[in-house]
Amino acid sequence: MTFPLAQIEQAAARRRLLLRLQVGRLAGVGWTLRVGVARRRDPGRPGDGLVLLGEMKGWALPLADGLRLDTLRVQGEDSAGVGALIWAATFAWALEATPCRRARLLAIRDGERQHRRLVRYFRQLGFEPVRELGAGAADLPARLLWGGAGLLMVGDCAEGLRRSARRLGSVPGPLEEPPRVSGTDPLPP
Repeated sequence: MTFPLAQIEQAAARRRLLLRLQVGRLAGVGWTLRVGVARRRDPGRPGDGLVLLGEMKGWALPLADGLRLDTLRVQGEDSAGVGALIWAATFAWALEATPCRRARLLAIRDGERQHRRLVRYFRQLGFEPVRELGAGAADLPARLLWGGAGLLMVGDCAEGLRRSARRLGSVPGPLEEPPRVSGTDPLPP
């Protein structure tokens, strides 16, 4: 079962969230990616501005294992499901718009407790350890690319999308389409 990006955007809208992807070209060879989820400060006043609840930054090269995910941040009140929306949108975009089928990321090692939490979180999304980036000279180029030491992990985009979509089903505002009356008319919310 796959979930198109448009369906994920609809799931965000049903939660009264705004999901946006900003895609650029990377030296004409790849793509830069920024996925953001925001909420209106006051839903009754459309011009009142937005509150950013979460974002992910990354880049992609035109390779099966070319998706690189760099920064994920979720913050603020009522942010349940924001991370799952970001992950689902990221994986759906990669599968729909690029040849990328696997993603890489670094579970940064800023502190041991936080590192363990990150590794557990990424494993829940289907990522598996590849190798440890440490302080050795051989790891210096990779550490410069990733911005620090930690555990380099790889995950399948389709599996990550499935797991993210399943998480979306466990928070208010399911990913599935609303039930229909007589097979045609959507029920009111």
